[in-house]
Amino acid sequence: MAESVDVLFINPGDRKQTYQGLGDEFSAIEPPVFAGLYATYVRKKGLSAAIYDAPAMGASADMVAQVATGDYDAKLIVIVVYGLQPSASTQNMSAAGAIAQKIKEADPNAKVMMTGTHPSALPLLTMEEEAVDFVCDLEGPVTILKTFQAVAARKNDYSNIPSLWWRDGAKIMPPRSAEPLIIDLDEEMPGIAWDLLPMDRYRAHNWHSFEHINERQPYASIHTSLGCPYHCSFCCINSPFGKSSYRMWKPETVIKEIDFLVENYGIKNIKFVDEMFVLNKSHVLGICELLKSRDYKVNIWAYARVDSVQDEFLEHLKAAGINWLCLGIESASDHVRDGALKKYGNDDIIDVVRRIQAAGINIIGNYIFGLPDDNVERMQATLDLALELNCEFANFYSAMAYPGSALYDSAVAAGLELPDTWKDFSQHGYNAKPLSNNHCSAADILEFRDKAFDTYFTHQPYLDLVRDKFGAEVVDHIEQMRAIPISRKLLEGRNAA
Repeated sequence: MAESVDVLFINPGDRKQTYQGLGDEFSAIEPPVFAGLYATYVRKKGLSAAIYDAPAMGASADMVAQVATGDYDAKLIVIVVYGLQPSASTQNMSAAGAIAQKIKEADPNAKVMMTGTHPSALPLLTMEEEAVDFVCDLEGPVTILKTFQAVAARKNDYSNIPSLWWRDGAKIMPPRSAEPLIIDLDEEMPGIAWDLLPMDRYRAHNWHSFEHINERQPYASIHTSLGCPYHCSFCCINSPFGKSSYRMWKPETVIKEIDFLVENYGIKNIKFVDEMFVLNKSHVLGICELLKSRDYKVNIWAYARVDSVQDEFLEHLKAAGINWLCLGIESASDHVRDGALKKYGNDDIIDVVRRIQAAGINIIGNYIFGLPDDNVERMQATLDLALELNCEFANFYSAMAYPGSALYDSAVAAGLELPDTWKDFSQHGYNAKPLSNNHCSAADILEFRDKAFDTYFTHQPYLDLVRDKFGAEVVDHIEQMRAIPISRKLLEGRNAA
């Protein structure tokens, strides 16, 4: 007999499609933090909730639809489309769309909503393309609650629900108003509904566990803040919030959730999902002080900016168990970085990296090839900078015009070629197609990115660093990772030539 539930949240995704062979062992399996937060919100309002995590369960769209319509009797099904990192929502839209279609085929009367970064960026197009009844074009929780209440009351008019796109027969109806952002996060969404998730399925990124490479589980990721005050041209993080914003949970709320994870699930590896954790002094130091007061050992990583890392933070971060910071270095070119609205120089980058490492904190350096005004010479300079910095890990990306970013808007306005399908926005996918610019084709950028990855992870100074800090077993692990073939349709003819 199907379980009756008010709201069923579905986390869509396909690890194989997104990461190819890297998805089997090397990529993380992240808990769906937004689905978990939304479940907490509706529960606090008296509703019952369930979560089905498709990528964690390795479930196809058919399997998800069977669970959604066979195992559950849900008044409202919400497909929450986010990703493992802030710009990764769009790559999950193909999986999300397939799930919605299969649910409607199984039960045409099912009420299905989509929310998340991509649907909020392109709500009309999402309504036009996908087999859904509703799209939320802003944050989500309040709109989800009000939509459920209208569905439960069997209303056919949803025009008074802020931030909700809906269907009136064959017509797509836009919202008349916007739902304000939640102000009191501590009261309204005090953490994730962990009891609804398959906690034994999640695992940390491989580099996150370099100090204990065979202990990537158990694992959890949490928010300590929502939004970002910055305006990077390539980033779509603020799309669900409608503006640049920054709201924080109190340190006491954050530590209560960490306490729960450690005490109930034995969690050691934790990711702070915030787009920018190392930012607000009282927030950062408040959380660090509470972590330092605990007698357990956690291994945390978080995002920072080159210009947000203050010396007074570093000692406290390390003592609190924040062993990794991810820096968006992006490019070695001041000109390219200025275009991405990041105004600091290479000397600043080198100085910050060295100070962080001197504090005993490891660094993941993020680099992007092919941003506007990038060319082969500048991309090579970026790779050279990455090799000089020799961070403990590096992520190399191709410039992608993610919906919700200024880069997407300018690409559409200029008529630039975009990926053929939403899944092709995946950085590691077979059909990945970066954004071309005036100097480089999409194939030029993708080829450079893939060669840069190979160069970095075979660079002897890097391997020596890893061996000295983490041991020979981690060097072997990196060599196994690098050996995984990543096929690229865009480069097949080029490579054959």
